[in-house]
Amino acid sequence: MSQTEHSSVARVKAVFAALAIEPEVRKLSDSARTAVDAAQALDVEVGQIASSIVFSYDRDGRRVPVLVITSGRHRVDTDLVASSTGIAKLHRVDADFVREWSGFAIGGVSPLGWLHNEVISQPLTFIDTALAEYGEVWAAAGHTHVVYRTTFDELVHTTGGTPLHVAND
Repeated sequence: MSQTEHSSVARVKAVFAALAIEPEVRKLSDSARTAVDAAQALDVEVGQIASSIVFSYDRDGRRVPVLVITSGRHRVDTDLVASSTGIAKLHRVDADFVREWSGFAIGGVSPLGWLHNEVISQPLTFIDTALAEYGEVWAAAGHTHVVYRTTFDELVHTTGGTPLHVAND
């Protein structure tokens, strides 16, 4: 990342300002594309990494995104999430779908600041209840080298997300 701030990070920071929150934002020297990478760079448990995983579901005849913010220690059980939420089926998506709907590259998808058709919007969001076990969690801030500190409660509040058990331990 260059000396100037990446536009995706600036967009996320603008959402922070609009929400009147001031989380600690860290630029990492190495990429944090995976929860394990991020945890190592931050010297925290992998479970403290709030990974933003994008899926899609069918609504009114078209595929739209659903964001599952999961603890880095979990792999999302799509059948469990679908059956718990009344969604018929969650579909895996590719990098193009993620970028089209969020404005972020995979590995840097932030829970906040989604940009679709040049409009900031928040997708249907579910938040792994396992994140509540930690006093602080870390989420991507729009780039694979930039993260921010938050909490489970703040994620629920700022995203409007629904707490949900998303994996079988």
